[in-house]
Amino acid sequence: MSAGESWGYPQASGTGGGSVVRRILLGSHLRRLREAGGITREAAGYSIRASESKISRMELGRVSFKVRDVEDLLTLYGVADETEREALLSLVKEANVAGWWHSYSDVLPGWFQTYVGLEGAASLIRLYEVQFVHGLFQTEAYVHAVVSRGNAEVQPAEIERRVALRLERQKVLVSENAPDFHVVLDEAALRRPYGSPEVMRGQLQHLIDVSERPNVRLQVMPFSAGGHAGESGSFTMLSFSESDLSDVVYLEQLTSALYLDKGEDVEQYEHVMRELQRAAPSPAETRDLLRDLQRLL
Repeated sequence: MSAGESWGYPQASGTGGGSVVRRILLGSHLRRLREAGGITREAAGYSIRASESKISRMELGRVSFKVRDVEDLLTLYGVADETEREALLSLVKEANVAGWWHSYSDVLPGWFQTYVGLEGAASLIRLYEVQFVHGLFQTEAYVHAVVSRGNAEVQPAEIERRVALRLERQKVLVSENAPDFHVVLDEAALRRPYGSPEVMRGQLQHLIDVSERPNVRLQVMPFSAGGHAGESGSFTMLSFSESDLSDVVYLEQLTSALYLDKGEDVEQYEHVMRELQRAAPSPAETRDLLRDLQRLL
């Protein structure tokens, strides 16, 4: 049993995203200690020779931690018990372990690294996609088509690196502690061609095959359904087995991303996801729809 477990600090599930989750858990615990002591972020920042915004980023788990900084903060917050201090300091070391995706830092935007870590640690991933098939469900040929089309001036070697990164992410689908997936794809994502008809047929077949996995619930929202709850566009919801870690809604933009974890925000997206699942054909009906689309190619 590790020090973290003995003190009730949850152990992150999955090997890929554990460090990200531990970083968020540690930041959350430090925030609670600071607030319990009635200490401002400005005062906390002063104690470690940093700004108020640095404390904010630490508490959100958006930056790495230095052992010395955490030691000083624990002293400021009145944590004197050596066992408790050691448990939290052990989390610092675990939170700073580099994830597998760091070897792809040359092609992976910094703002996306947090998502990859959370994706690898989630116990449930719910998503709605409009533009194209979600990255975790793309075939290699489809990935090539997507990456090449969006990066016409990128060198072939870099394209291969980006393809390899996406394929590496897909291992979460079949990992020992694979999360459950609830996926709703808009029909537009399947009608929009990426690559040749052969590529699209292969992609549709892959979706049929993946949808048979026990941890995947795949539905397609057909054009015939008309308007629906997903009018605001694509989103991903990440849930975790760790009780201290709240659900996160991920919204990707062109050069950055938003991570929403406030209860009222998450609840709105949960409502939209429930409505999408209710309005879309069942997984079995979706497989029939996918086969119909295959025959049209």
